[in-house]
Amino acid sequence: MAHSPAVLGGYLQLSRAMKRAKLDRGISERLSIAIQVHQGCELCLESHINAARALGIDEAEIERSRAGTSDDPAVAAIIALALQIYREPTSITDEQVSALREHCYSDREIADIVGIVTLNILTGAFNLLAGLTP
Repeated sequence: MAHSPAVLGGYLQLSRAMKRAKLDRGISERLSIAIQVHQGCELCLESHINAARALGIDEAEIERSRAGTSDDPAVAAIIALALQIYREPTSITDEQVSALREHCYSDREIADIVGIVTLNILTGAFNLLAGLTP
């Protein structure tokens, strides 16, 4: 990233900003796991799995995150939306956002999903381009 001050600056600013996210860190790590399974960055995937373990998320829940779901319906819903933002954001409906609100997610937490997905795309894509591996 040092070869492009614009990319490096954007990455650092987004990374710092997402540290102020309202979304629970355990949920954020599970979203990142689900995204990185699809993106294919093994370095990122391993990092997020280790972070989830450090937060006390059990192996069964980590495996469910890898599969794009959760045992908790509220977490499963937010993972599904994160994957939809990653794959096909034009297909998101107002009903899906309302369903997240019914699971008690705030608008700020819902907005944080976009930041988490974006940071994962940027980091994972750059790591893949650079050939970084675990």
